[in-house]
Amino acid sequence: MLSSFRYAACLSSRRLYSTEPPKVPAALIGQLRKLIDVSIIKAREALSASNNDVKLALEWLEKDLAISGAAKAAKLEGRVAGEGIISTAVLSKGAGSHSGGLRAAMVELNCETDFVGRTENFSRLAASIAHTAAFISEQHGGEAAFCDLPLDLLNDAPLISETNPNPSTSVTVGNSIQSLIAQVGEKISLSRAVAIVNNPPQEQGDYGLSLGTYNHGGSTVNTQGRIGSLALLALKSPKLPELLASEAFTTNLTRLERSIARQIVGFPTTSITSDGQDLESALYHQDFSMFPEYSTDKVEVALEKWGSAQGLVDGGVSVVGFKRWTVGENMNA
Repeated sequence: MLSSFRYAACLSSRRLYSTEPPKVPAALIGQLRKLIDVSIIKAREALSASNNDVKLALEWLEKDLAISGAAKAAKLEGRVAGEGIISTAVLSKGAGSHSGGLRAAMVELNCETDFVGRTENFSRLAASIAHTAAFISEQHGGEAAFCDLPLDLLNDAPLISETNPNPSTSVTVGNSIQSLIAQVGEKISLSRAVAIVNNPPQEQGDYGLSLGTYNHGGSTVNTQGRIGSLALLALKSPKLPELLASEAFTTNLTRLERSIARQIVGFPTTSITSDGQDLESALYHQDFSMFPEYSTDKVEVALEKWGSAQGLVDGGVSVVGFKRWTVGENMNA
Protein backbone atom coordinates (compact mmCIF):
# COMPACT_ATOMS: atom_id res chain seq x y z
CA MET A 1 0.00 0.00 0.00
CA LEU A 2 2.84 2.35 0.98
CA SER A 3 4.78 1.53 -2.16
CA SER A 4 1.74 2.33 -4.32
CA PHE A 5 1.42 5.71 -2.61
CA ARG A 6 5.09 6.49 -3.26
CA TYR A 7 4.75 5.54 -6.96
CA ALA A 8 1.69 7.80 -7.39
CA ALA A 9 3.50 10.66 -5.67
CA CYS A 10 6.48 10.18 -7.96
CA LEU A 11 4.28 10.38 -11.08
CA SER A 12 2.59 13.51 -9.71
CA SER A 13 5.98 15.09 -9.09
CA ARG A 14 7.10 14.37 -12.68
CA ARG A 15 3.96 16.07 -14.04
CA LEU A 16 4.47 19.14 -11.84
CA TYR A 17 8.12 19.60 -12.74
CA SER A 18 8.03 18.50 -16.41
CA THR A 19 10.38 20.36 -18.78
CA GLU A 20 8.75 19.10 -21.97
CA PRO A 21 8.98 21.63 -24.87
CA PRO A 22 5.85 23.63 -25.74
CA LYS A 23 3.40 22.09 -28.15
CA VAL A 24 4.00 23.18 -31.74
CA PRO A 25 0.86 24.56 -33.46
CA ALA A 26 0.10 23.08 -36.86
CA ALA A 27 -0.30 26.59 -38.31
CA LEU A 28 3.33 27.43 -37.49
CA ILE A 29 4.50 24.19 -39.08
CA GLY A 30 2.64 25.11 -42.26
CA GLN A 31 4.03 28.64 -42.18
CA LEU A 32 7.60 27.39 -41.81
CA ARG A 33 7.25 24.81 -44.59
CA LYS A 34 6.17 27.58 -46.98
CA LEU A 35 9.55 29.22 -46.37
CA ILE A 36 11.71 26.12 -46.71
CA ASP A 37 11.10 22.67 -48.18
CA VAL A 38 11.37 20.26 -45.23
CA SER A 39 9.27 17.45 -43.79
CA ILE A 40 6.60 18.03 -41.16
CA ILE A 41 8.73 16.19 -38.60
CA LYS A 42 11.78 18.38 -39.34
CA ALA A 43 9.69 21.56 -39.21
CA ARG A 44 8.23 20.53 -35.84
CA GLU A 45 11.72 19.75 -34.52
CA ALA A 46 13.02 23.16 -35.60
CA LEU A 47 10.09 25.05 -34.05
CA SER A 48 10.37 23.05 -30.85
CA ALA A 49 14.08 23.89 -30.61
CA SER A 50 13.31 27.58 -31.29
CA ASN A 51 10.41 28.02 -28.83
CA ASN A 52 7.92 28.34 -31.71
CA ASP A 53 9.74 31.32 -33.24
CA VAL A 54 9.45 30.91 -37.02
CA LYS A 55 12.42 33.17 -37.84
CA LEU A 56 14.70 31.33 -35.41
CA ALA A 57 13.38 27.98 -36.65
CA LEU A 58 14.26 28.96 -40.23
CA GLU A 59 17.80 29.82 -39.15
CA TRP A 60 17.99 26.53 -37.23
CA LEU A 61 16.94 24.59 -40.32
CA GLU A 62 19.38 26.41 -42.62
CA LYS A 63 22.26 25.56 -40.27
CA ASP A 64 21.06 21.98 -39.85
CA LEU A 65 20.71 21.46 -43.61
CA ALA A 66 24.12 22.98 -44.25
CA ILE A 67 25.78 20.66 -41.73
CA SER A 68 24.00 17.52 -42.93
CA GLY A 69 24.47 18.61 -46.56
CA ALA A 70 28.22 18.99 -46.10
CA ALA A 71 28.41 15.51 -44.60
CA LYS A 72 26.36 14.01 -47.43
CA ALA A 73 28.35 15.93 -50.05
CA ALA A 74 31.56 14.38 -48.75
CA LYS A 75 30.06 10.89 -48.99
CA LEU A 76 28.73 11.51 -52.52
CA GLU A 77 31.89 13.12 -53.87
CA GLY A 78 32.88 10.11 -55.99
CA ARG A 79 29.55 9.91 -57.80
CA VAL A 80 28.93 11.19 -61.33
CA ALA A 81 26.61 14.20 -61.67
CA GLY A 82 25.92 14.23 -65.40
CA GLU A 83 22.38 15.61 -65.43
CA GLY A 84 21.16 19.11 -64.61
CA ILE A 85 20.33 22.38 -66.36
CA ILE A 86 21.87 25.42 -67.98
CA SER A 87 20.44 28.59 -66.44
CA THR A 88 20.79 32.14 -67.73
CA ALA A 89 20.14 35.48 -66.03
CA VAL A 90 20.02 38.86 -67.74
CA LEU A 91 19.88 41.87 -65.42
CA SER A 92 20.38 44.33 -68.28
CA LYS A 93 20.69 43.39 -71.95
CA GLY A 94 22.66 46.38 -73.22
CA ALA A 95 21.64 48.82 -75.95
CA GLY A 96 17.93 49.49 -75.83
CA SER A 97 17.57 48.58 -72.16
CA HIS A 98 16.68 51.12 -69.49
CA SER A 99 20.27 51.73 -68.37
CA GLY A 100 22.02 50.88 -71.61
CA GLY A 101 24.42 48.71 -69.62
CA LEU A 102 24.96 44.99 -70.09
CA ARG A 103 25.00 42.49 -67.23
CA ALA A 104 24.26 38.77 -67.68
CA ALA A 105 25.49 35.31 -66.73
CA MET A 106 25.05 31.63 -67.51
CA VAL A 107 25.72 28.71 -65.16
CA GLU A 108 25.56 24.93 -65.27
CA LEU A 109 24.22 23.17 -62.17
CA ASN A 110 24.55 19.39 -62.19
CA CYS A 111 22.88 16.51 -60.38
CA GLU A 112 22.82 12.72 -60.72
CA THR A 113 19.34 12.12 -62.14
CA ASP A 114 16.99 13.82 -64.56
CA PHE A 115 14.26 13.52 -61.91
CA VAL A 116 16.05 15.86 -59.50
CA GLY A 117 17.06 18.12 -62.39
CA ARG A 118 13.39 18.76 -63.17
CA THR A 119 12.31 19.61 -59.61
CA GLU A 120 11.22 23.12 -58.68
CA ASN A 121 13.81 23.44 -55.89
CA PHE A 122 16.67 22.54 -58.22
CA SER A 123 15.38 24.95 -60.88
CA ARG A 124 14.96 27.75 -58.33
CA LEU A 125 18.49 27.26 -56.99
CA ALA A 126 20.01 27.27 -60.50
CA ALA A 127 18.14 30.50 -61.32
CA SER A 128 19.36 32.16 -58.12
CA ILE A 129 22.96 31.12 -58.77
CA ALA A 130 22.80 32.57 -62.30
CA HIS A 131 21.31 35.78 -60.88
CA THR A 132 24.11 35.92 -58.28
CA ALA A 133 26.78 35.38 -60.95
CA ALA A 134 25.42 38.27 -63.02
CA PHE A 135 25.08 40.52 -59.98
CA ILE A 136 28.60 40.10 -58.55
CA SER A 137 30.55 40.17 -61.83
CA GLU A 138 32.68 43.14 -62.86
CA GLN A 139 33.77 44.42 -66.25
CA HIS A 140 37.29 43.35 -67.21
CA GLY A 141 39.22 45.80 -69.38
CA GLY A 142 37.74 48.32 -71.76
CA GLU A 143 35.97 45.86 -74.05
CA ALA A 144 32.96 43.79 -73.03
CA ALA A 145 33.75 40.08 -73.28
CA PHE A 146 32.59 36.78 -71.85
CA CYS A 147 34.57 35.95 -68.72
CA ASP A 148 34.66 32.67 -66.82
CA LEU A 149 33.73 33.21 -63.20
CA PRO A 150 35.90 31.40 -60.59
CA LEU A 151 33.70 28.80 -58.91
CA ASP A 152 35.27 29.30 -55.48
CA LEU A 153 34.37 32.99 -55.65
CA LEU A 154 30.82 32.20 -56.69
CA ASN A 155 30.37 29.47 -54.07
CA ASP A 156 31.43 31.88 -51.31
CA ALA A 157 29.09 34.67 -52.51
CA PRO A 158 25.76 35.36 -50.75
CA LEU A 159 22.93 33.76 -52.72
CA ILE A 160 20.99 36.54 -54.47
CA SER A 161 17.68 35.73 -56.12
CA GLU A 162 15.45 37.87 -58.29
CA THR A 163 12.79 37.79 -55.56
CA ASN A 164 15.25 38.44 -52.71
CA PRO A 165 17.78 41.12 -53.70
CA ASN A 166 18.83 41.66 -50.06
CA PRO A 167 20.00 38.23 -48.93
CA SER A 168 21.42 37.04 -45.64
CA THR A 169 25.21 36.99 -45.79
CA SER A 170 25.15 33.62 -44.01
CA VAL A 171 23.31 31.95 -46.91
CA THR A 172 25.91 31.45 -49.62
CA VAL A 173 25.76 29.70 -52.98
CA GLY A 174 27.90 26.88 -51.58
CA ASN A 175 25.85 26.12 -48.48
CA SER A 176 22.62 26.47 -50.48
CA ILE A 177 23.89 23.68 -52.71
CA GLN A 178 24.75 21.62 -49.64
CA SER A 179 21.29 22.23 -48.20
CA LEU A 180 19.70 20.86 -51.36
CA ILE A 181 22.02 17.84 -51.23
CA ALA A 182 20.71 17.16 -47.74
CA GLN A 183 17.13 17.28 -49.02
CA VAL A 184 17.46 15.15 -52.17
CA GLY A 185 20.32 12.80 -51.26
CA GLU A 186 22.11 13.26 -54.58
CA LYS A 187 25.40 14.80 -55.56
CA ILE A 188 24.82 18.37 -56.79
CA SER A 189 27.64 20.50 -58.14
CA LEU A 190 28.20 23.81 -59.87
CA SER A 191 30.44 22.99 -62.81
CA ARG A 192 30.90 26.31 -64.63
CA ALA A 193 29.80 29.92 -64.81
CA VAL A 194 30.35 32.68 -67.33
CA ALA A 195 29.40 36.35 -67.16
CA ILE A 196 29.48 39.43 -69.34
CA VAL A 197 29.39 43.01 -68.08
CA ASN A 198 29.52 46.29 -69.97
CA ASN A 199 29.02 49.37 -67.82
CA PRO A 200 26.38 51.78 -69.12
CA PRO A 201 27.77 54.59 -71.30
CA GLN A 202 27.51 58.14 -70.01
CA GLU A 203 25.93 59.02 -73.32
CA GLN A 204 24.74 56.67 -76.07
CA GLY A 205 27.03 57.09 -79.08
CA ASP A 206 27.04 55.50 -82.53
CA TYR A 207 28.10 52.09 -81.17
CA GLY A 208 26.29 49.76 -78.80
CA LEU A 209 26.18 46.17 -77.60
CA SER A 210 23.11 44.01 -77.03
CA LEU A 211 22.59 40.46 -75.82
CA GLY A 212 20.34 37.63 -76.95
CA THR A 213 19.66 34.47 -74.93
CA TYR A 214 17.91 31.17 -75.56
CA ASN A 215 17.52 27.91 -73.64
CA HIS A 216 16.04 24.66 -74.91
CA GLY A 217 14.93 21.29 -73.55
CA GLY A 218 14.18 19.78 -70.17
CA SER A 219 12.50 22.74 -68.48
CA THR A 220 9.31 24.77 -68.55
CA VAL A 221 11.27 27.85 -67.45
CA ASN A 222 12.33 29.85 -70.52
CA THR A 223 15.66 30.85 -68.96
CA GLN A 224 16.67 27.21 -68.40
CA GLY A 225 17.24 24.09 -70.45
CA ARG A 226 19.66 21.34 -71.38
CA ILE A 227 21.20 23.68 -73.95
CA GLY A 228 21.72 27.40 -73.42
CA SER A 229 23.26 30.28 -75.34
CA LEU A 230 24.31 33.90 -74.92
CA ALA A 231 24.85 35.89 -78.14
CA LEU A 232 26.56 39.29 -78.16
CA LEU A 233 25.61 41.67 -80.98
CA ALA A 234 27.27 44.96 -81.97
CA LEU A 235 25.27 47.85 -83.46
CA LYS A 236 26.73 50.77 -85.44
CA SER A 237 24.97 53.87 -86.74
CA PRO A 238 25.26 57.66 -86.41
CA LYS A 239 21.52 57.49 -85.72
CA LEU A 240 21.79 54.78 -83.06
CA PRO A 241 20.54 56.93 -80.12
CA GLU A 242 17.51 57.91 -82.21
CA LEU A 243 16.88 54.32 -83.29
CA LEU A 244 17.12 52.99 -79.72
CA ALA A 245 14.48 55.52 -78.69
CA SER A 246 12.08 53.95 -81.19
CA GLU A 247 9.82 51.19 -79.87
CA ALA A 248 9.57 49.65 -83.35
CA PHE A 249 13.36 49.35 -83.62
CA THR A 250 13.86 47.90 -80.13
CA THR A 251 11.06 45.37 -80.75
CA ASN A 252 12.74 44.26 -83.98
CA LEU A 253 16.12 44.16 -82.23
CA THR A 254 14.74 41.90 -79.50
CA ARG A 255 13.43 39.51 -82.17
CA LEU A 256 16.80 39.47 -83.89
CA GLU A 257 18.69 38.85 -80.64
CA ARG A 258 16.49 35.89 -79.75
CA SER A 259 16.64 34.48 -83.29
CA ILE A 260 20.44 34.57 -83.28
CA ALA A 261 20.57 32.86 -79.88
CA ARG A 262 18.08 30.21 -81.10
CA GLN A 263 20.16 29.64 -84.23
CA ILE A 264 23.24 29.01 -82.10
CA VAL A 265 21.32 26.49 -79.97
CA GLY A 266 19.53 24.83 -82.90
CA PHE A 267 22.72 24.01 -84.81
CA PRO A 268 26.07 22.60 -83.65
CA THR A 269 27.55 26.11 -83.73
CA THR A 270 31.19 26.41 -82.66
CA SER A 271 32.35 29.62 -84.37
CA ILE A 272 31.06 32.82 -85.97
CA THR A 273 32.96 32.54 -89.26
CA SER A 274 35.03 29.86 -90.99
CA ASP A 275 38.15 29.79 -93.15
CA GLY A 276 36.43 27.35 -95.49
CA GLN A 277 36.35 24.18 -93.39
CA ASP A 278 33.43 22.87 -91.35
CA LEU A 279 31.02 25.51 -92.64
CA GLU A 280 28.01 23.91 -90.94
CA SER A 281 29.31 24.79 -87.49
CA ALA A 282 30.10 28.41 -88.47
CA LEU A 283 27.17 30.71 -87.63
CA TYR A 284 27.56 33.10 -90.57
CA HIS A 285 27.53 30.23 -93.08
CA GLN A 286 24.28 28.67 -91.81
CA ASP A 287 20.84 29.26 -93.33
CA PHE A 288 19.04 31.60 -90.91
CA SER A 289 16.33 29.04 -90.16
CA MET A 290 15.30 30.68 -86.87
CA PHE A 291 14.32 34.01 -88.48
CA PRO A 292 11.39 33.37 -90.89
CA GLU A 293 11.81 36.61 -92.87
CA TYR A 294 15.36 35.64 -93.83
CA SER A 295 15.22 31.85 -93.63
CA THR A 296 16.57 31.39 -97.17
CA ASP A 297 19.59 33.61 -96.53
CA LYS A 298 22.83 32.80 -94.77
CA VAL A 299 23.06 34.46 -91.35
CA GLU A 300 25.75 36.90 -92.51
CA VAL A 301 23.66 38.05 -95.49
CA ALA A 302 20.52 38.24 -93.36
CA LEU A 303 22.26 40.53 -90.86
CA GLU A 304 23.29 42.88 -93.67
CA LYS A 305 19.72 43.01 -95.00
CA TRP A 306 18.23 43.48 -91.54
CA GLY A 307 20.65 46.29 -90.71
CA SER A 308 19.94 48.08 -93.98
CA ALA A 309 16.17 47.77 -93.46
CA GLN A 310 16.49 49.22 -89.94
CA GLY A 311 18.58 52.22 -91.01
CA LEU A 312 21.98 51.07 -89.79
CA VAL A 313 25.20 51.63 -91.74
CA ASP A 314 26.74 48.85 -93.85
CA GLY A 315 27.87 46.16 -91.47
CA GLY A 316 25.90 47.95 -88.78
CA VAL A 317 24.90 44.76 -86.97
CA SER A 318 27.21 41.83 -86.31
CA VAL A 319 27.72 38.96 -83.90
CA VAL A 320 30.92 39.60 -81.96
CA GLY A 321 30.80 36.68 -79.54
CA PHE A 322 28.70 33.86 -78.13
CA LYS A 323 28.60 31.01 -75.65
CA ARG A 324 26.78 27.75 -76.28
CA TRP A 325 26.60 25.12 -73.53
CA THR A 326 25.06 21.65 -73.30
CA VAL A 327 24.54 19.86 -69.98
CA GLY A 328 27.38 17.46 -69.19
CA GLU A 329 29.57 18.27 -72.19
CA ASN A 330 32.55 19.38 -70.11
CA MET A 331 32.57 16.42 -67.69
CA ASN A 332 35.62 14.85 -69.34
CA ALA A 333 37.22 18.14 -70.36
